Amino acid sequence: MKAWSDQAYTLFEMQQRDRGIDVDAAVRRLSALAVETPSWGYGDSGTRFKVFKKVGVPRNPYEKIDDAAVVHHLTGACPSVAIHIPWDKVEDYKALRNHVEERGLRIGAVNPNLFQDDEYMLGSATNADAAVRKKSVAHMLECLDVMREVGSNVLSLWFADGTNYPGQGHLRRRKRWLQEALAEVYARLDPGMRMLIEYKFFEPGFYHTDLADWGMAFQAANKLGEQAQVLVDTGHHAPGTNVEHIVAYLLDEGKLGGFHFNSRKYADDDLIVGAMNPYELFLIFYQILDATRDADSTVSRTAHEIAYMIDQSHVIEPKIPAMIRSLCNIQTQYAKALLIQHEELQEMQAKNDVLGAENTLRTAFEFDVAPLLYRMREERGLPIDPMRAYLESGYAEKIRERGVGGSGW
Repeated sequence: MKAWSDQAYTLFEMQQRDRGIDVDAAVRRLSALAVETPSWGYGDSGTRFKVFKKVGVPRNPYEKIDDAAVVHHLTGACPSVAIHIPWDKVEDYKALRNHVEERGLRIGAVNPNLFQDDEYMLGSATNADAAVRKKSVAHMLECLDVMREVGSNVLSLWFADGTNYPGQGHLRRRKRWLQEALAEVYARLDPGMRMLIEYKFFEPGFYHTDLADWGMAFQAANKLGEQAQVLVDTGHHAPGTNVEHIVAYLLDEGKLGGFHFNSRKYADDDLIVGAMNPYELFLIFYQILDATRDADSTVSRTAHEIAYMIDQSHVIEPKIPAMIRSLCNIQTQYAKALLIQHEELQEMQAKNDVLGAENTLRTAFEFDVAPLLYRMREERGLPIDPMRAYLESGYAEKIRERGVGGSGW
């Protein structure tokens, strides 16, 4: 007997068919959605005040991969894992790659750490000390070597560089130093590699951040070339920012490279995806799905090649269930976006029917898409309820033998 109601699915399918939605196509697109999980999301992390140590947290990169494999096998949607260097530094990267592939995964983005060394207190690529700038470039080039060994094609860059006080740094010189560093690394990319440039409007610098917004990241990527694109972290904006507008702009320019999904209430809170504003996530997917239909091949290709990744630091939550919850929330909002009647919406827009257009989006958002999610999972032989399957799997009890004091920041 199915874990979900045939009657409920039949009613859902009839509703969508009446609306002109191809449910079979929606199931295929939902099934194809792949979201990368971050190795650091399985480790201990915290706030500026404390890191709370948890029982069962991975003690090394290999155990992080083991936990990521559990999330993928339960959801079928997380086939790759992002790594952070040196947090995930090992002696033998080929051995790490073999471990990943044996668990049915691959390594995704490689993330240099340009903020934790003592020398980086006043900046890495924008530091007034040329020796520190040189060190930061050397580390990024080291990460390119790691990418080659593990089979990654994405270098994901976030710079904590900034200042706390007016006059602390020369803003124009810092801008030029950053571009010079990016250009030096970009020149060493292999064909097929991408450099994704992330931005953040504040923190840890409170007066200014060297890459403070999408426009700065966009300009930096444009100066570099086609292999450089912008990475949008949904928690890296000022309150009230229209993130989906940024997404649409970058799509139209062919420069949207990837996402770091999380959720925020006030700042870069790193909360479970969709916990605070699920409608924003739905609207982001609306812009992406609309772009896949664009007649401009560059726009359409960009929308199809986005690197989706969760980027969260679970402070109070158990790590694996938090990751599963985030992934399920992403799937839910993506499934809702698949129900948008694009032709009707464009018709409303052409007529300047304000309420009609808003209602078309709202209607898709308010559908219960559980039948769609359940059908996709059942067809792939996945648990109908990934969270329940995890809680009943015994894995949480098994990893308790790791004890307290695992790998973290």
